Amino acid sequence: MHLKVKFLALLFGSISLTNCAQSSKEIIPKNYIAYKTSEKIKIDGDDIDDAWRKADWSDSFIDIEGEKQPKYKTQVKMLWDDTYFYILAKMEEPHVWASLKKRDTIIFYNNDFEVFIDPDGDTHNYYELEINALNTAWDLFITKPYRNENAVLNDWNITGLKSAVKVNGTLNNPNDIDAGWVLEMAIPWAAYKTGYFQKNVPTDKFWRVNFSRVNWDFQVTDGTYERKRDEKGKLLHEYNWVWSPLGVINMHEPEKWGYVYFSSTQVGELDSFAIPKDEKIKWELYKMYRVQNAHYKKHGSYFTSIDSLTNTPIKVHGKELKPILENHSTGWNLSVRSPYTNKLLIVKENGKFISK
Repeated sequence: MHLKVKFLALLFGSISLTNCAQSSKEIIPKNYIAYKTSEKIKIDGDDIDDAWRKADWSDSFIDIEGEKQPKYKTQVKMLWDDTYFYILAKMEEPHVWASLKKRDTIIFYNNDFEVFIDPDGDTHNYYELEINALNTAWDLFITKPYRNENAVLNDWNITGLKSAVKVNGTLNNPNDIDAGWVLEMAIPWAAYKTGYFQKNVPTDKFWRVNFSRVNWDFQVTDGTYERKRDEKGKLLHEYNWVWSPLGVINMHEPEKWGYVYFSSTQVGELDSFAIPKDEKIKWELYKMYRVQNAHYKKHGSYFTSIDSLTNTPIKVHGKELKPILENHSTGWNLSVRSPYTNKLLIVKENGKFISK
């Protein structure tokens, strides 16, 4: 189901939900090396800092299902230091407009840019940040994906967030054509700490991260931009353009997000990063997890045999996996012993990933 709609249903009451189909296309998460910078970056919505000039642009965004090219180009750059995670987003847009000025309002009712972060990659307790062209922010803490019974903390704030927008054109002027807008932000690592003494700066580690750009068709009424409606007065659906596609119109499948590796190498130099083999085993576990959930949704019961979840051998880098479906009094687990690290990789019934 469409997760923007579902979020509103949970937060503000009953709203009609629409279904979305799961794509059969195999999608591999994107990855990006964020290099360290010793240069102090001024958060002003500009990319003239020398460190930004040295950083690489990401791949251009694609639609969330990974099938269509967006109308307008979107790319990001990333850097970090011991205090902040820096993000620079550049968005082509011939009509830059925004109306929402109150923090923690529903920012995706405007065109916006969104950041999703799951530091430990277990798909639970992750973070969302949305910002529009007026630099109005909405930040959220989400205990679990919406496929599970979850809680959304709308009053959670990124203390110390710095952000700035530069419009290459004229904001909210329908009489001219703009080039687009640039959003620059510095997110403190401290915002993602789970304990006072936790040292969570991910030096030479990766986090699961994704970016989304929500874009609406518009109409101009009395000289003011607003979301476009059809002939019956119903709002047209938004476009969802993302860095790492998910194969389904649902940003809240964290196991499919991209990988950002925070290299201690200084920006301008070179490092390498390959997605670990155990992460690819994790992808296979979540494929079976989704089969379990689809069966429950259709039949009201779960499979009790691993053979029902997969009828062909599963291989990762040439080595065959031997997954186990364990049924117990409080639900079920899917697990596999990694042939590469000997770690036991587990996906629980509630979707949480565990490695031990």
